Amino acid sequence: MKEPFLTPTPRVVAHRGDSHHYPENTIEAFTSAVKMGIDVIETDVHLTRDGHVVIWHDPTLDRNTDGTGKVEDHTLEALKRLDAGFTFTQDGGSTFPFRGKGICMATLAEALEACPGQRFNVDLKSKNPEIVHAFNKIITEHGAEDRVLCASFHMNNLRLMRKLNPRILTSVTTMEVVPLLFRQKLGILPKNLGMDRTLVFQVPVKQWGIQVITPDFIEAFHKRGAIIQVWTINDSTLMRSLFSMGVDSIMTDDPGTVIRVAEELGLR
Repeated sequence: MKEPFLTPTPRVVAHRGDSHHYPENTIEAFTSAVKMGIDVIETDVHLTRDGHVVIWHDPTLDRNTDGTGKVEDHTLEALKRLDAGFTFTQDGGSTFPFRGKGICMATLAEALEACPGQRFNVDLKSKNPEIVHAFNKIITEHGAEDRVLCASFHMNNLRLMRKLNPRILTSVTTMEVVPLLFRQKLGILPKNLGMDRTLVFQVPVKQWGIQVITPDFIEAFHKRGAIIQVWTINDSTLMRSLFSMGVDSIMTDDPGTVIRVAEELGLR
C-alpha cells in the first residue's frame, strides 16, 4: 500500500521541531524546522483539563516553563499564560535568550495551521482515551489525515485510533515491537506480518541492553515493507553509519546536521 504520509520517504525528523535553536515543541521551533527543509516534525500532545489538545512533551511544566504542576491539571487559558521559553539556554544557563519574549504553549490545531502542508509525527502522551477522540477531531477538521502519523507508548491509544479512523497511519508501539524483535532475532519471523498498513518502527539503536538496529533487523523488516525510524540521534558519525546501514529516517534535535549528512549520502 502506498502511504501518503511516507511519500516521499522521510529522512529527517525534527525531534520537537528545531529544538537545537528554539524552545522545544513551540511554534517558533516548528516554523524554523520547516524553513530548514525537514521532512517531518515530531511532537507530543497532552489533553488539558478543559479538553484541548496542547503540544508539550513532559507530563509536568517545571522543566521548560515558569509554571509548575501537571499539564493536564491546567486549562488551556492558564497554560497560555506561561513562558514556554523560560528555561531555554544554549550556554549551560548563563543566558536565557527567549525568556520573556512571549513564546507560549501551542495547541495541535495552531501547529497544523502555522505549518500548512507539513508532515507531523504526533505522540499521544495522555492515557485518557478522550485524547484520541479529540486528536481525531482536530485532524479531520483540518483535512490532515495524510500528513499526520499517530504514535503513542500507550497501546490502548493506538488500538482506539486504528479503529476510530483507519485513514490515519500509526506507528507500532513497544508492546508490538518487542515480540517482533525477538522473532526476528530467533529467525522465526513470518513472511507476512498480517498488518493492514505499513509498519512504522520508531526505535532506539539499543534498549534494555538489546541491540535493536542491526543490518539483519533492517533487511528483515524492509523485506516485509516496514519503515525504520531511529531516535534520537545527534552525532553526525552515527547518523552516517545508520543511513549507510539502511535506516529510513533519523529523529534528531539537530536537524541541520541530519539534512547535511543525508544530502552527502545522496538520500535527499
